[in-house]
Amino acid sequence: MIRAIIQQTDRILTKILTTLLIAMMLVGMGVSKAQAFELPDLTTLIENNRNTVVNIKVESNREDVSLSEFNDLPDELKEFFKSIPHSKIPKSFRHKKHFSEGYGSGFIIASDGYIVTNAHVVDDADSIKITLSDKRELDAKLIGSDKDSDIALLKIEATGLPSVELGDSSKLKVGQWVYAIGAPFGLDYTATQGIVSALSRHLPDGNYVPFIQTDVSINPGNSGGPLFDLTGKVVGVNSMIYSRSGGYMGVSFSVPVNLVKNVTDQLKTKGYVSRGKLGVHIQDLSQELATSFRLKSPEGALVAKVEPNSPAEKAGIITGDVIIGYGNEIIRSAADLPPLVGDTLIGNEVTVKLIRNGKEKSVGVKVGRLDNKAEKEKKEIAKANNGESLGLLVSELTEEQRKDANLKKGVYISRVIPDSIAERAGFKNGDIIRLFNNQAVGTPDELRKAAKKMPKNKPVAVLILRGQQTRFLAVLKK
Repeated sequence: MIRAIIQQTDRILTKILTTLLIAMMLVGMGVSKAQAFELPDLTTLIENNRNTVVNIKVESNREDVSLSEFNDLPDELKEFFKSIPHSKIPKSFRHKKHFSEGYGSGFIIASDGYIVTNAHVVDDADSIKITLSDKRELDAKLIGSDKDSDIALLKIEATGLPSVELGDSSKLKVGQWVYAIGAPFGLDYTATQGIVSALSRHLPDGNYVPFIQTDVSINPGNSGGPLFDLTGKVVGVNSMIYSRSGGYMGVSFSVPVNLVKNVTDQLKTKGYVSRGKLGVHIQDLSQELATSFRLKSPEGALVAKVEPNSPAEKAGIITGDVIIGYGNEIIRSAADLPPLVGDTLIGNEVTVKLIRNGKEKSVGVKVGRLDNKAEKEKKEIAKANNGESLGLLVSELTEEQRKDANLKKGVYISRVIPDSIAERAGFKNGDIIRLFNNQAVGTPDELRKAAKKMPKNKPVAVLILRGQQTRFLAVLKK
């Protein structure tokens, strides 16, 4: 009896000592006992949301540039040669990568099959395949891609799919818990957690994105996957990491969901993203520059150039002005301004607060439209796909292309429009059309005239050159 009491007393003392030891360790780490037991239980949240996450596989056949002949050149010259369009590089310096594939993550935003991912995940893809949580593999169509925000919108033919609930990234606070679900290194439905490390982080390659910085573990394959808060709502899209090794080093960046909503809405309705424009070239201020401009601190965006006939010039903004406010927002650095301007509706008038000659001044600026390559291409596509044409963006062969292909005449296909006659016939970007219905074609106009004469519901043979192979395709106009 006495022995049992002693043993029980020892157990009680052990528990007390263990609790005291843990408490001392937590105090030493600056963590209270209450805080220690506030770590979130993510099991239910992950279980509820994992089925909304998809795996993405992209396949492409690309012609890459071989720089083996330039190994002894400086890195700057190698980069120069990489930037030259493939069509202008001599054939001896090219090689075919017959097949390549890449992987990423994405998430379903609508039950009828709309999916969000990163633009860099689907860049240059010839095919995009989506694997759902029930292991179904479906082909995806690229609705639109915006490289400036690194966001792309995909669509699969399916209904009744589980979808995420989008949150409000403006309510995020540094230190709050977040978690990610994705496929790092191809490992399906991997969940990782961490905290928001910083907000509105501006990176050199993301002028229009105020990134969310977290310490959530993100690795290759996670790109395009969702970042959730503790209410189970998506607050960001995992986009990139800072790394010297290529793997996770504790710093990850996500695109805020409020920006994603705007981008995906535009991609869905018109296939491209329109952004506002002031027409100023800006830079950060050093302490020396701030002193020279009679500023108390080096805060604001220094205007280094005003573009002619731009909204800024029309509003009276001049070189040397320091922009310190845009609408209701404070501009503390040059990086703060582009996302705000880009997100402004075109045609809206915004009050810009600035300092000129040491004095504050406010001007009203009617925001213009930023030049957009995707928008121009979309209009060209609409023009090319007017119901009478094949659905191709074409050009005459350059002298270099003629030499490479050993052709005197031909029409180069720069873009095959989705869901067009040409796509259904099997044309590919980079094909060269030689004969259309037994008629040689050498200019876009000749091709248009030949296509216009096509009979309906009767296939026409078209001779193309694809790489080094010549083949016929049958084109049918219904």
